[in-house]
Amino acid sequence: MGVGSRHVQFVARTVLVKKNNVEEGMRVLNRLMGREGLLDRYRLTRRYEKPTQMRRRVNFEKAKAIYNEDMDRKITLVMRMNRLNPWVGSA
Repeated sequence: MGVGSRHVQFVARTVLVKKNNVEEGMRVLNRLMGREGLLDRYRLTRRYEKPTQMRRRVNFEKAKAIYNEDMDRKITLVMRMNRLNPWVGSA
């Protein structure tokens, strides 16, 4: 393993501030944290979540993930260009 590949996660989360522009660096950092889900995890741990609410939230997240996965699969199927008829079922 090379030296550069050992710290890939650290490098990916490093924000460089150019010309002492801290506001821009904070915007980039908040965007990175939002993409990774750190802000959502922080918001969830700020207050107590009842077990029933937690079950509802987890079930909703699972259903949403299944739906998104299914839609992505359907979109890739429709967008394939190497099929004979890309619009299956139409005239």
